[in-house]
Amino acid sequence: MVAIIDYKCGNLQSVKNALERLGAEYVVTAREEVIRKADRVILPGVGSAATAMESLLQTGLCDTIRSLRRPVLGICVGMQIMCRWSEEGNTECLGIFDSKVKKFIPCEGVKVPHMGWNRISNLESKLFKDIKGGAYVYYVHSYYPELCPDTIATTVHGKMFSGALKYENFYGTQFHPEKSGDIGEQIIKNFLAL
Repeated sequence: MVAIIDYKCGNLQSVKNALERLGAEYVVTAREEVIRKADRVILPGVGSAATAMESLLQTGLCDTIRSLRRPVLGICVGMQIMCRWSEEGNTECLGIFDSKVKKFIPCEGVKVPHMGWNRISNLESKLFKDIKGGAYVYYVHSYYPELCPDTIATTVHGKMFSGALKYENFYGTQFHPEKSGDIGEQIIKNFLAL
């Protein structure tokens, strides 16, 4: 069973659709006991890191998430709030990943938000089993996690940043695997198999 954490800031429908396509059982919940019993946990996210973190704090689930020992996947803002800090609203986050989240600076050839298909490279995790470096995934974001020891995939948009992060049983993707076609479906399938 997959628990999708509902903290009123997640893109729940597209994540639910992706799991349904794979035949995975899931529940959307904010109940600690349900999250703790799940085999896998997904922390989706849309909007701003400051709003997402405030909403998550209101659920009382921050310590629960940090203490999980099964695979956890943060998606987009869900991953950003698993980092140490976000420049967006000067937000203290969960501190799972050793990365700061910074804002893209618009310049020639760099549009903000970074929206659309881009390549992921330097793939270093079972999360990317059967995926070749240079595969395209779908991004929609104005803030990015810096490169750090937890980086397991990179993307370039003006500068190189962490396209995905991993620390122990925690994984995060700045891109949206649930919107990334066959490649994204394989990533979700790999997460479910961890």
